[in-house]
Amino acid sequence: MSTVNDTKFKSAVFLLTGIPGQEDIYFWISIPICIMYIISIAGNSFILFIIKRDPSLHEPMYIFLSMLAITDIGLSMSTMPTTLGLFIFNTREVSHDACFAQLFFIHSFSFTESSVLLLMAFDRFIAICNPLRYTSILTLTRVTKMGVVFALRGVAVIFPLPFLLKYYQYCGIGTLSHCFCINQEVMKMACSDIRVSSIYGLFVTVSTVGLDSLFIFLSYVMILRTVLSIASNVERLRAMSTCVSHLCAVLFFFTPVLGLSVIHRFGTNSPPLLQILIGYIYLVVPPLMNPIVYSVKSKHLRARIIRMFTK
Repeated sequence: MSTVNDTKFKSAVFLLTGIPGQEDIYFWISIPICIMYIISIAGNSFILFIIKRDPSLHEPMYIFLSMLAITDIGLSMSTMPTTLGLFIFNTREVSHDACFAQLFFIHSFSFTESSVLLLMAFDRFIAICNPLRYTSILTLTRVTKMGVVFALRGVAVIFPLPFLLKYYQYCGIGTLSHCFCINQEVMKMACSDIRVSSIYGLFVTVSTVGLDSLFIFLSYVMILRTVLSIASNVERLRAMSTCVSHLCAVLFFFTPVLGLSVIHRFGTNSPPLLQILIGYIYLVVPPLMNPIVYSVKSKHLRARIIRMFTK
């Protein structure tokens, strides 16, 4: 009898959640979501194409930008299948293995994007605080190695989590709060002791996103000190204008990711709709806005794009 009951209450699927109470208009909601995904993937792909095509853009700043575009494409592709499947076809069920695979890619690309934003802050720090040594410090070989190391870090730190989650028992059909799988949500669905996953997940978040955001903050403190020491107001504005695009990318990424982590761990009484909205902002807005902001604010990139279309 016990075996029958265990079989009855064990499930091989999770249920995804879109926007509660708006099921009747899911198809209409899917239209702007599809447009955002198209803009994200096409915009970042176009930036990669422009940078690859133009040798004058083969500089550290634009190589880091191409890394950011690759992670944004990966992040969009990771969430797109379940998000569009839910809103277009009302497909709520996702198997455990598919869910574990999705959260692996989502978190890997998220941690890699955090690292790329740190590298871009380092690039701005060297360019403003030590411009005479910029080319000798940020050689193309060194830039490539840093990108590979941080990409491997993003994969390595998240690699054990899917196996930890797969080890747990899941009783009943767990209903997730989002239309995609993330570690904070999935581990709460387990009817086993999840302390190991919880502690490891917190350690990974602090050692990646937490440290990256701290070092970015310290970089801009040093940049601000250097800029304020410049006598000319025109030169101050010119120096800070080179950081505007990166600051926007940092705010687009770190604000929702840190907010979502705090809500999942400490905001047990927070409104469910708030978690859902922050989740969408965390995974949809940065890949959408980064190519737009950099295309508008980067003078050299904007000139290449205009030249491409005028030709």
